[in-house]
Order: sequence, then structure tokens, then C-alpha cells
Amino acid sequence: MAFLSDSLTRMKPSATMVVTQKARDLKAEGRDIVALSAGEPDFDTPDFVKDAAIEAIRQGKTKYTAVDGIPELKDAVAAKFKRDSGLDYARDQIIVAPGGKAIIFNAMMATLNPGDEVVIPAPYWVSYPDIVTFGGGTPVIIPCKADNSFLLDPADLEAAITPNTKWLILNSPSNPSGAAYTKADLQALGAVLEKHPQVHVLTDDIYEYLVYEGFKFSTIAAANPFLYDRTITMSGASKAFAMTGWRIGFAGGPAHIIKAMAKIQGQSTSNPCSISQWATVAALNGPQDYLKEWVASFQSRRDLVVGMLNQTKGITCDTPKGAFYVYPDCGGCLGKKTLEGKTIETEGDFVTGLLEAEGVATVPGEAFGLSPHFRISYAASVAELEDACQRIQRFAGSLS
Repeated sequence: MAFLSDSLTRMKPSATMVVTQKARDLKAEGRDIVALSAGEPDFDTPDFVKDAAIEAIRQGKTKYTAVDGIPELKDAVAAKFKRDSGLDYARDQIIVAPGGKAIIFNAMMATLNPGDEVVIPAPYWVSYPDIVTFGGGTPVIIPCKADNSFLLDPADLEAAITPNTKWLILNSPSNPSGAAYTKADLQALGAVLEKHPQVHVLTDDIYEYLVYEGFKFSTIAAANPFLYDRTITMSGASKAFAMTGWRIGFAGGPAHIIKAMAKIQGQSTSNPCSISQWATVAALNGPQDYLKEWVASFQSRRDLVVGMLNQTKGITCDTPKGAFYVYPDCGGCLGKKTLEGKTIETEGDFVTGLLEAEGVATVPGEAFGLSPHFRISYAASVAELEDACQRIQRFAGSLS
């Protein structure tokens, strides 16, 4: 009799974590590695947020909290949603969790039954399909091509919806492509969803502050008010506040779904870290002028990477609207051989060959559901990015 759960057979390890760990291991062996695989800002958590955490410790705010978050943080989250998107949520419509991933996990575990379908545009964040499958649902993947800026076409959404469709998961700006939906784009998707009242939306807005060239962020419940009662609007502290290790995600949505998510959380992780919650209160309520500098820095790095990749033999790269990733197409390198005589048959072969030959760690597109691409995080120094792109150019140029 097998000891491990059958559920594990429905779940794959996170590809980004696998590659990131491999890069760490190679560095530990003394290899010269440029790791562009992790989705983590290279900026430090702002000092005023750290100070709030230290003060919380000094005040003894180190005990268990309410499972779904302290009232002060719920109020700060509600104020954030109102300020940024014009969305009104009461406390019982808000949940705080140990990371954005926990929000998604709780939502799917609380709502999915066998046979339920979840529409996921590809490329997608690596965890979406596995969380859906683990919860007993069926992921329905819609490829979104580069020639449409990796955006979901309303006609493709319409074609994918069946009577069994329960959720659409939408991520804007996107990990891995950096694609972002305008208000008009979201209204076009809303026109489809209006005809299918059984379909709810989980919108992952974790990169909402990281948009470029004057792009105006919008979220689907704000663009389509009739979807308010059918939408879980999720964000968190990790990206815009450089608080990845603090593990705080939050969401607003219909009270009955939020309550069900809290029930799941109560029997799994229980409350998020109390100190992290108080730090996030400060992050949401405090000054955010530093973000302009961060966004300007990310935009200049994006332009550097896109420019150098588009000068690389066999590679083309779309210019993303947000987040801190590019998702280049390496199709022009497939079918060629490395200096060692290995044939590059897939983007996985390309990524592996690049890591072995030049020490650049990236993530293959197969992990994100759309080939032949690979993901680069440009949340790194300009010097590292220039070095990495030169190595990529050298590796791609060596293929024959």
C-alpha cells in the first residue's frame, strides 16, 4: 500500500523554486551564476515598515491573532482597495493570509468540487493549475499569444466557458509575461462573463503598482461593477513593498466566500504572522512615494533587457507593460546544436544549456503553459542584467 497521498500525483513542484534552488546549489559549488529565475524585488523593505515591525515586537504584539487578520490590517486593506480601485469592502469581506498563494489556495479549496472547471489564460503563474487540480477541479488552459500581447481574447474566453465553469483566474500585470489589461480590455472580458452568471473571477493583482509608461492599472470588479459579487480581488505586500519573506497576502470579495476561505485557513495555517501584519498596516497606510523611484528603475532595466534580447540571434522579446519579467521567444534557437553537439529541441533544453554553458538561471516556458518561451526576472542590478544578456547572446550565437 502506498503511504503518500494520491493528491501528490496531481501536483508538480514549483518550477521557479526548482530552478532557483539549482542556481543556489551551483553558486555554493563555486560556479559563477547569474540567477534571474526568482520573482522577488531586489530592493529592501522600506525602513518605516521595518520600524513598525520592531515597535510591534516591543509592544508585545506577538500572540495569535484572529485567523483571517487583525482588524487594523483589514481596515488598511479596505482603505487600500477604496483608494486605488474605488472598491468598497466591509471587514467581513476581507481576509489576510500568509502570502498571496494562500489566498488562491484557500479560495480554490473552499469552492471547488470534482468536475468544476477553472479557466486559466496561458502563460500563467506556475501554481494556478496545480492548486486547481489539487482542489479537485479541472484547469482549462487558454493560450494567449505574443502577437496579442499575451492577453486573453474575449472570443477565446467565450469558447472555453461551459456549464461546469466556476472560475476565471486573471493575473494583471502578469507573471510571467508582464502583460496588463486596460479598463477597456477588462470590460470586453466582462461582456462575456455577464452572459455566464455561474462564473466567478479570482483576479491576482499582486503587481498592480509596477506598471510603466503611464499605463493605468484597472481591476476587473472596478471595470465591471456587476462582477463585484462574483469577484475575489487579491493583492499583497510582497512585490510593491519588497516584503516577500514577510508572507502577507490579502483579498476582498463576497462575504460568504471570504468566510469559507477563513474556515480553510483556520484548519491549515491559522493566522498570518502577527508582526508581519502590523508591518503591513504601516506599508499600506504609510508613504508610498518611494514607489516612483522603484518603478522608474524597473522600467529602465526592462528596456535594457528587451533591447539586448532583441539583438540576440534566434530570440525575440515583447515589451511588457508591468511586473518585472520578460517572456522572450527562443523559437529561433530550436533545432540547433550546442558546442557539445546537444540538440536544442525545447525551451527546456535551451534553459538547461544556458545554465550549464553560461551560468544564467532562467525558467522554461513550459512551466507557464506557453512555449517556446522562457522567463527572465529583471529584478536585479543593471550590471548583472548586462552580464546575463551578454551571456545569453553568446550562448545563442554559439548554436549552429
